[in-house]
Amino acid sequence: MKLATETNKIISASMLRVRMKSPFFATLALFARVISTETIATAATDGEDIFINPDFVASLPSSQVDGLLLHEVLHAALLHIPRRGARERMQWNIAADIVVNGMIAQQHGFELPAGALRDPKLENLSVEEIYELLLKQNKRYPNCETDLLYEPLYGTSASNECSGILDQAKQAALEAHWRNAMQQAIAVARSSNSQGSIPAGWQRELGALSQGQLNWRSYLWRYLVQTPTDFTGFDRRFIGQRLYLEALEGETVQVFVAVDTSGSVGDHELQLFLSEVTGIINAYPHLKCQLYYAAADVYGPYNLTINSQLPKAVGGGGTSFVPFFETVSQQADWHSSGVCVYLTDGYGTFPQQPPAFPVLWVVTCGGLDLEAFPFGETVRLLSC
Repeated sequence: MKLATETNKIISASMLRVRMKSPFFATLALFARVISTETIATAATDGEDIFINPDFVASLPSSQVDGLLLHEVLHAALLHIPRRGARERMQWNIAADIVVNGMIAQQHGFELPAGALRDPKLENLSVEEIYELLLKQNKRYPNCETDLLYEPLYGTSASNECSGILDQAKQAALEAHWRNAMQQAIAVARSSNSQGSIPAGWQRELGALSQGQLNWRSYLWRYLVQTPTDFTGFDRRFIGQRLYLEALEGETVQVFVAVDTSGSVGDHELQLFLSEVTGIINAYPHLKCQLYYAAADVYGPYNLTINSQLPKAVGGGGTSFVPFFETVSQQADWHSSGVCVYLTDGYGTFPQQPPAFPVLWVVTCGGLDLEAFPFGETVRLLSC
């Protein structure tokens, strides 16, 4: 009990210092519960709570306590636990540490404890990008492997979170909790006069955090078809990610996606659209997706698969839906069981004749009335 009380005093003092240094970080930290425990060697998070070893935190100078607290808060707030999915635990933990420690190193008044992992060459990338690079390069960091795998050194997973794969209810609750925290933190930072409140790289991580509002597995299941026989058995692409997809064997779907990049679509709406594209390509493991950016002209195709990085958006000017549908109609690999998804505000020129394939319009709130679309299904994004 005495150790826990002393740890609480240390953390309370750290919270006060963080508040003076950064209203943004302090607001995020208010959404995390800090628990004193001797079951881990240093510190960890399960995505919701933060676990601190009392002897370890008592051994640190105040600036390093602040850095340690911020490290764990950022892991939780950036949803590093649910974002991991079925990826290999140790490498994901390393990638997440590189991102978080890079952010902290750029903040005045925060210091990372000794041994904290840094790789400045990779810090400007997202966790997902770093993870893939580490796998391809088979890169290792001295003295990190054992600690990160079992009791992570300033890591992303508490020692009792062995699999890292959360059930849907838990994941949804975590995402809602930290999205609310981030919205409040950003609002506080923007209303304050302090400079540097929002860390460098935060917008990049927000992009990686964005999740589609629509349940794309539900929308796309009607268009599933059997894959060729070479997909029987385990899909070797996913064995390395510990994904044994017996239940999804033989399922695939072809999706042609258009993202409206005309002048009437702002940066925020575009980010919402790209979040839905991410949701689409991760809906099914054998999904085949061609992405197009579309305004008065059409740009693409960009072939996407699960975990693909989205290409930079291009476009501008007026809106015509005609070029996209004409381009898809001419595709040699088009088959009747595929589907077109058009993400737009709905203000543009429609084809005179409806296409001969299924179409789903995904419309921003404030966009064209759903009844005004001349063909296809329509669904409106709930938040904008």
